Amino acid sequence: MNLSQVKLIVTDMDGTLLNSNHKVSELFFSLFNEIKSHDILFVAASGRPYYSMIDKLSKIKDDIIIVSENGGLAIKNDELFLSNPIKKNNFKEICNLVLSIENSLSVFCAKNKAYILSDSTKLLNFLKEYYPNYKVILNTLEITEPIYKIALFHEESSERFIYPFVKHIEDRFKVKVSANHWVDISENKANKGHALSLIQKNYNITPEETMVFGDYNNDIEMLKLAKYSFAMKNAHPDVKAVANFETTNNDSYGVESILQQLLKAKSNY
Repeated sequence: MNLSQVKLIVTDMDGTLLNSNHKVSELFFSLFNEIKSHDILFVAASGRPYYSMIDKLSKIKDDIIIVSENGGLAIKNDELFLSNPIKKNNFKEICNLVLSIENSLSVFCAKNKAYILSDSTKLLNFLKEYYPNYKVILNTLEITEPIYKIALFHEESSERFIYPFVKHIEDRFKVKVSANHWVDISENKANKGHALSLIQKNYNITPEETMVFGDYNNDIEMLKLAKYSFAMKNAHPDVKAVANFETTNNDSYGVESILQQLLKAKSNY
């Protein structure tokens, strides 16, 4: 690997940059200062909402591009880079579908808050990690602002108990098993790959100059746009099949170890 040519680094959050305690390591923040000194563009791309990502990356938020809601929204220095909310008619159609699925919880993701159709204390406590700004609603008619993503939660397995009921709309919408408990639905262009392609075009950076890290199916589109695509050891088999390389798991500094190799290659170049 000739990592000295890398100009753009993109990483997923949960299961990738974040450890199992949902924390970013101090080692990463230390390495980021060196990355910045080499004028490498850094992008965090997640299914998480913007405000949740800001909370995790507050130390460096002014120096990076934040791609949230699986690529539905991208912001740099508080300025909108990309916005692709669900169209109104599509929102009604998707709502009718997802609200009919038994034993699932729907989370409707706006820019600055989430709307949740549940008052279960157990579920809300779990969801606070991903959606700290939320409002419990009784009906989707209470939602009046643009929604970027509808996240469907299942306590046991989203792939087994939710995905089969929504996969038939994949030809028109982006439907992604984004984690063990989650399936995400958004507009077709609201994906991390589309966001990354716009960033590459805007900054004149090629796939050969791009490094990407991911662990779940919502990372596949962006992994395909990078020569240096890394699946985490803990990644879904579909992700490992797409990525060109593999690194250690998210609790063993999988991202950081590759960044150290990158910085060493930059220093020796």
